[in-house]
Amino acid sequence: MTRFSLLSLVAAIALLLAAPLVVYPVLLMKVLCFALFAMSFNLLLGYVGVLSFGHAMFFGGGAYVAGYLIRDVGLPPELAWLGALAAGAAGGYVVGAVALKRSGIYFAMVTLAVAQMAFFFFNSAKFTGGEDGLQNIPRRPLLGFIDGRDDLVLYYVVATIFALSLLLVWRVVHSPFGRSIVAIRDNEPRAISLGYRVQRYKILAFVISASLAALAGAIKAYVFQLASLTDVSWHMSGEVILMTLIGGMSNFIGPVVGGAFVVLMNHFLAPWGEWVVVLQGLIFVLAVMMFRAGIVGTLTALPEVLRQRAAWRQKSKGRRRH
Repeated sequence: MTRFSLLSLVAAIALLLAAPLVVYPVLLMKVLCFALFAMSFNLLLGYVGVLSFGHAMFFGGGAYVAGYLIRDVGLPPELAWLGALAAGAAGGYVVGAVALKRSGIYFAMVTLAVAQMAFFFFNSAKFTGGEDGLQNIPRRPLLGFIDGRDDLVLYYVVATIFALSLLLVWRVVHSPFGRSIVAIRDNEPRAISLGYRVQRYKILAFVISASLAALAGAIKAYVFQLASLTDVSWHMSGEVILMTLIGGMSNFIGPVVGGAFVVLMNHFLAPWGEWVVVLQGLIFVLAVMMFRAGIVGTLTALPEVLRQRAAWRQKSKGRRRH
């Protein structure tokens, strides 16, 4: 690990620890849940190179599964989260096995169609509460002794899960498996000719992505004590795409920044009422025009751009002297 990476890690840990002293813990937990959701989605878009229009089915599905297991079955939160994780993995395997037989826009349309089927299922099933969703999900103690009703205590639990998930994704991306899916993204025919079982790699990446998205939804349902149709709607799938694009899908931390940006933007623009949608549109257009590689991607490349411009100016001055 380089010195810059170590300093960045220390700064990130310090920020997570100190943040609830400045910002309302519930808002921070929402930011972390959506950052985890965007990070899971980026495994597909940024590293596998496929665009899913239905990733909210895993996010919302995880919320419904965890909410049902906690409220109606009576399981402790940690087991409900594991149940949501398992459900996300199973759903990701089934959907991935079907959708990944197609590519490009056809893959996107298949995921959108399956997501709409999931939406109508959650709207019609008796255990989901229909249009009302699962309400009043109790914040039962975590591990039998951690008080989930205390927002500050719960924040540190969520922050720990987020940090571990971030570490997991980092390990996946920088493993031989991660390099393989990037190679498949860059040149799939060459990867096939070299003997890679492309379909298996893609399905495994889809399963990991779906599992983490379900975990994010499960934690969100516990924090806000609610699982609703909004979590599984196509609007949510579009929102996570925007989070990833704004933050930058060409790097590891970009979706985390994009998720935080969108959540905080929605929070601070809420007092504007109906004008929120117009303001959001303007901000998204400006963000895409000004940060073509995403916020993090643009800022990361900025020192190199400035160095090249300085070198070009120096050469120009040298030419003028001669």
